[in-house]
Amino acid sequence: MNFFKTIFLSILTFLLIQETNAQEFPRLDASPMDISIFRNEDMSPMIRVIYSRPQKRNRVIFGELVPYGEVWRTGANEATELEVYRSLKFGNTVITPGTYTLYTIPKEKEWIIIINCDTNAWGAYNYDENMDLVRHTVKSKNAAAPIESLSMAFKPIENGVSLMIGWDDRFVEVPFEKVN
Repeated sequence: MNFFKTIFLSILTFLLIQETNAQEFPRLDASPMDISIFRNEDMSPMIRVIYSRPQKRNRVIFGELVPYGEVWRTGANEATELEVYRSLKFGNTVITPGTYTLYTIPKEKEWIIIINCDTNAWGAYNYDENMDLVRHTVKSKNAAAPIESLSMAFKPIENGVSLMIGWDDRFVEVPFEKVN
């Protein structure tokens, strides 16, 4: 009888250990992914951005962690993805519906915003300038309050939408105009 009891307890212990291991999940990413989307009046999507949100964590961001004058993935992990659902004008270029990568080159007083045709990129390590659809410069502004996590949100403007990108003590507005 002790033999069967020992086998039963061994099998039960094994199954409980397996059940416990099967329910383990990875830790939360230090720079979790987020999405922002802007919709037309009829609730159909116009434009969206998918990006990872690094944290400030008492670090100097622009000029150190994100060097001035260098191509940045505009977030962490994978490069930021921009999806356009209807033709929009950015600078003097019409962007047709599709998926693009959004890179930036932060500088002290302005940022160069890059919409690139290469997609599914990790970081900016394989960035190829030849794949740029458009580059446009926007002014860098002081944020009203420190922004702990990189944040992106859309704000309606006359005949379009602006993508607001803010982190630390800086933000930029990236304007997109509707194409009729």
